[in-house]
Amino acid sequence: MNWQGVSFDWSHVRAFLATAEEGSLSAAARVLRQTQPTLGRQVAALEQSLGVTLFERSGRSVALTEAGREMLAHAKSMREAAMHLSLVASGQSQSIEGTIRITASEVFCTHIMPLALLRLREVAPKLEVDLVSADDLRDLQMREADIAIRHVRPEQPELFARLVTETTAHLYAAPRYLAERGRPSSVADLARHDFISFGDISRMIEFFGEQGVQLSPENFRMGSTSGSAAWAMVEQGLGLSLMADQVARRCPGVERVVSVLEPVRFPIWLTTHRELHTSRRIRLVFDLLADFLSKDAA
Repeated sequence: MNWQGVSFDWSHVRAFLATAEEGSLSAAARVLRQTQPTLGRQVAALEQSLGVTLFERSGRSVALTEAGREMLAHAKSMREAAMHLSLVASGQSQSIEGTIRITASEVFCTHIMPLALLRLREVAPKLEVDLVSADDLRDLQMREADIAIRHVRPEQPELFARLVTETTAHLYAAPRYLAERGRPSSVADLARHDFISFGDISRMIEFFGEQGVQLSPENFRMGSTSGSAAWAMVEQGLGLSLMADQVARRCPGVERVVSVLEPVRFPIWLTTHRELHTSRRIRLVFDLLADFLSKDAA
């Protein structure tokens, strides 16, 4: 290893990355809780140590140069490695043990959470996880779960919540279904197709009506209160349904239905009880899930 070849300071890379993502030195200084002059000196020091210009300055804003754009992906990889190192060290040094209950929707528990738990096992191998699959909102105040992944912001003041990201959903169907019934190319076409219901049909009809799609109960001949069962019906070619893109891309048996419908956008909130958020075990899992879900949705 040629240690002399690594001539820059990681904190300077962090300053570069925050500035690139926030769009200005002042905004980056706020998220890193530093002063703007300090951050500016760190970016300048990185440019000097690397011998390249990373930003073009224009008033208060900055724009990446070609060299800066090339460095950005490598800087993100360094950040991910640094965060992983920090999580592993936290898990080892604090001897994270015991049981933690995480609740999410059936579909999320089936398709998303196992990947997150693989990473969690690397960080805290002694931790025991009880994954509570439920489409209703479990009561965190009654300790039905320690951490909840929700798509609505909790209103109770006793709960601590973080908006992790905003993700999207589109209409999906199995190729077999589309080959038999045709691929809809307009909103009007959708009214002639079968849909799979996830629970309350009247609410789904109302939702699609707001999108300009006029449906009736006859469009929903198949469905289930179980999200996983309803999605399995879609995969088997029984009809169309909305699904989060991060779930659908893991299911090779479906394809996105091309139409003029705008993507449905919905938030992902991580929630826990304020008292539990002071627990080392809860904080570790909470932060790991926030990092995983934000990257997974992207």
